[in-house]
Amino acid sequence: MPIQKTTISVRVYPNAARNEIAGFTDDILRVKIAAPPLKGRANKELLSFLCRLLAVSKDRVSIVKGHTARNKIVAIDGMSKESALGLLSAGQDT
Repeated sequence: MPIQKTTISVRVYPNAARNEIAGFTDDILRVKIAAPPLKGRANKELLSFLCRLLAVSKDRVSIVKGHTARNKIVAIDGMSKESALGLLSAGQDT
């Protein structure tokens, strides 16, 4: 069985009151992050938040593109896109 690698487009809104999924718009996951966009803090918090929602280890989630931009491409190893989006949609309700 081949190892799956899924990519998801993410729009990050830093300096939010709390970490939360803000929804999906045009196949882009909108995520509010409490950390400021300084010295990679928002990126670290984003990856940590996604790992918690997806119940995967930190080495399986990475930013592929957009390290210094609000629009990012995030890669998830070992998970189908449908599974990832399902888990992230469930996280939107919390």
